[in-house]
Amino acid sequence: MAGEQLEMPGMPRRLFPATPSKLAAFSDCPRRYRYAYVDRPTPAKGPAWAHNSVGSAVHAALRSWWELPLPKRTPAAARQLLYGVWSAAGFRDAAQSERWRARAAGWLTDYVTGLNPADEPVGTERQVAATTERLALSGRVDRIDQRGDELVIVDYKTGRSVCTDDEARGSPALAAYVLGVRRTLRRPCSRVELHHLPSGTVAAFEHTDRSLANHVRRAEDVAADIAAATAAVDAGEDPDVAFPAAPGRQCGWCDFRPSCPVGQAATPARETWSFLAEESTAHA
Repeated sequence: MAGEQLEMPGMPRRLFPATPSKLAAFSDCPRRYRYAYVDRPTPAKGPAWAHNSVGSAVHAALRSWWELPLPKRTPAAARQLLYGVWSAAGFRDAAQSERWRARAAGWLTDYVTGLNPADEPVGTERQVAATTERLALSGRVDRIDQRGDELVIVDYKTGRSVCTDDEARGSPALAAYVLGVRRTLRRPCSRVELHHLPSGTVAAFEHTDRSLANHVRRAEDVAADIAAATAAVDAGEDPDVAFPAAPGRQCGWCDFRPSCPVGQAATPARETWSFLAEESTAHA
């Protein structure tokens, strides 16, 4: 059976290929996971979201800023890089897009002004990977800093809510990045940081072997559930039963809402700009 593995004595266990986004998709809604990673062709998605356009532009500008020669790493250069990658996708109109481009440029100016351009990162947008007893984990880290003898995970955030240390502690993605950096770069790494550009704040957590083990256990549990659902479909189970929808408020902004009758019935759709701070509409 395709979804099961026949294990013989001495055979290595087949590892489940996992990324933080794959595991999060199933945890949030098994149906969304199926749409994104199982069904082919992939079902139709909804429109782009303005807050994702903001985040993508800021991330791309920061990556390119660190790739500039040292003398060119200036606040003005960061703004120009942002302008070059800005997309109006998801915004209500051109005026809203321009207003948010200016706001994001302000965040970048303040952020890079507080950086030392000579502090060369160990990596930007760096792919890392690690294995556990059951998983082949991989992910892409926004930035890896050298701090003394250790490496630090830096994750950029542009959402409207200020990040907290509890978020840094509880983030499955950041924990996976720590494991990946340790395995890929063979260097000590425990600290993770969420750099929230709109507020200029940093939330942080120092992982321990115990905290990482807890994250690994939860990730392996999710992977086991995914494998069981996949095996059930291979055995003839109705995919809608094996990968049930988890309706809730999140259906209002799910990418696969156009393809999901359950989600459409669960909650009204949100406007694509409604996650921008101070831009929510009355019916968002």
